[in-house]
Amino acid sequence: MKITVLGSGGWGMALAILLHHNGHQVTMWTFFEEEYQRLQKERANEKLLPGIKIPDGIALSCDMASAATAELVVMAVPSFAVASTAESLAAVLPEGIPVVNVGKGLDAAHGYCRFSETIHRAMQGKNPIVALTGPTHAEEVSRGIPTAIVAASASRQAAELTQDIFMSDVFRVYTTPDIVGAELGGAFKNIIALGAGISDGLGLGDNSKAAFMTRGLTEIARLGVRLGARQDTFAGLSGVGDLIVTCCSMHSRNRRAGILIGQGKSAKEAMDEVGAVVEGYYATEAGYMLAKKMEVSMPIVQAMYHVLYEGGEAKNAIGVLMGRAKTHESEEVWLTN
Repeated sequence: MKITVLGSGGWGMALAILLHHNGHQVTMWTFFEEEYQRLQKERANEKLLPGIKIPDGIALSCDMASAATAELVVMAVPSFAVASTAESLAAVLPEGIPVVNVGKGLDAAHGYCRFSETIHRAMQGKNPIVALTGPTHAEEVSRGIPTAIVAASASRQAAELTQDIFMSDVFRVYTTPDIVGAELGGAFKNIIALGAGISDGLGLGDNSKAAFMTRGLTEIARLGVRLGARQDTFAGLSGVGDLIVTCCSMHSRNRRAGILIGQGKSAKEAMDEVGAVVEGYYATEAGYMLAKKMEVSMPIVQAMYHVLYEGGEAKNAIGVLMGRAKTHESEEVWLTN
């Protein structure tokens, strides 16, 4: 199948290599002319995927017209570029060609809507949209380390086509119709990963981190259900699976930035030192604003917002969270004594 991957970052490159190994005709597009020239010359990005070469069989392009003849398009661009890239794609992509988005986050410019909604709007509803999301590090996928992921879409046909195209002996793809839950899990787990990193940077223990991750997931699910997701989606690959891998690995930019914040750096200093987009920073604002709008209790997200955007001290935030009024673990309560 002829596939265009939009985005030349680590994730886009890893997926382009995977699809090439699966026997597809792959073109990898970059927005930047200088990036295109460098990749043509070096066939690698040592900063993002050290030791990984781009196979000669993968074509490179900086012209969106290269997507005009694609039979499937993969969008692997940063969150701030999703809307503009989708609009450019809409000008060349024929009706009915599936668009698979692999980015995780929310569109702040359009009321914190999900990326599938942003892409759907740009494509004027003429193309099926799939969210491919789950516990995945580009560094590991590019090296063929066994990985499981989920393809979520309102279109069963598009989800199962994505499953067929991406599946390999080291890359297992499941499908789900709950694109709302899959996208929200992928976006909001970055908030918790950033906070888990702060916990590590403060020198707190495994107990603290486990509590933070578990209660953080509870908050994500609470907001997700209010926004139309299924509760059980957050117990799957795009929920707890993605949360575990992002909170516990040094591959995670969110965790690394959080560690630096916990050690005393400002959010800006931490992101500058990480040197790449830290999606959890932007997701925290989105989660905080949506929680207020939907009147959903999210004390961990509120604490994260206070630290990242209002100059609050991380140590003080821990005290506030631990000192909250007593409550039940689940939404249910005893009916009898």
